[in-house]
Amino acid sequence: MNSAFKMAHEYGVAIEYADLGDWGIDELRSEYDPNGPTIRINMRVIENLAVDEMGEFITFAIGHEMYHHLEHRGEIERLGDKREREIAANSFARELLSPA
Repeated sequence: MNSAFKMAHEYGVAIEYADLGDWGIDELRSEYDPNGPTIRINMRVIENLAVDEMGEFITFAIGHEMYHHLEHRGEIERLGDKREREIAANSFARELLSPA
């Protein structure tokens, strides 16, 4: 099991694949719902990826949303600026993609 899936499993975060709608020029790759808690990965994005790109995309999306889950739980300090939070979530996700 890769590190992002393992982390989600350990925290009891469900992973779902869903159509998250059309965002125009922006692309919503995934979303975090603290009420599940649930991470939803956008099937619209996956449908446009090559098979060999899907694993990395899904791992990255889960890692990114796990950062937000850890923020929600208070395990990571919530940065005041939304852009900074998204950059930090991307960095966290990239770390999970790196081999241990």
